[in-house]
Amino acid sequence: MIVRRERPADHAAVDAVHRAAFATDVEARLTAELREDAGFLPHLSLVAVDGGDGDVVGHVIATRGWVEPVGAPALGLGPLGVRPDRQGRGVGTVLVHALLAVAEAAGERLAALLGDPAYYRRSGFVASTELGIDPPDAAWGGHFQARALADPTPRGTFRYAEPFGRL
Repeated sequence: MIVRRERPADHAAVDAVHRAAFATDVEARLTAELREDAGFLPHLSLVAVDGGDGDVVGHVIATRGWVEPVGAPALGLGPLGVRPDRQGRGVGTVLVHALLAVAEAAGERLAALLGDPAYYRRSGFVASTELGIDPPDAAWGGHFQARALADPTPRGTFRYAEPFGRL
């Protein structure tokens, strides 16, 4: 498996991955909208490619988010999708680790996401409130998680890129 930056030629395959990985098309539509948003960070849209046949088997994206009220830049991680026939083989974990490495090297300070705590804990995520970050929706509780990439981390309420608000 090779992890690399997503290319425009990958868009159809990435769309197919998200449509296969999830019960609805929300993640596929969101990914397409995030690519068109001012918060899109091309270096943080990665694909996992099968080393044998070159097929895209997974995708992860992080876009510009903010911690308010100070307006500190942060990352909103997701969607993360893996083709169903490749789930449970570490593809998603490798994608998340690669994305976090690129983000840290680029000087990002914080990544946040909404997801399964048991899954994301292995990538260093904790309940966002442990880092002083309030979720955009209090009902998300411990499913809204964050990972500090540098010190000091901003404190406040997380705000995703605009397309998340249209879900």
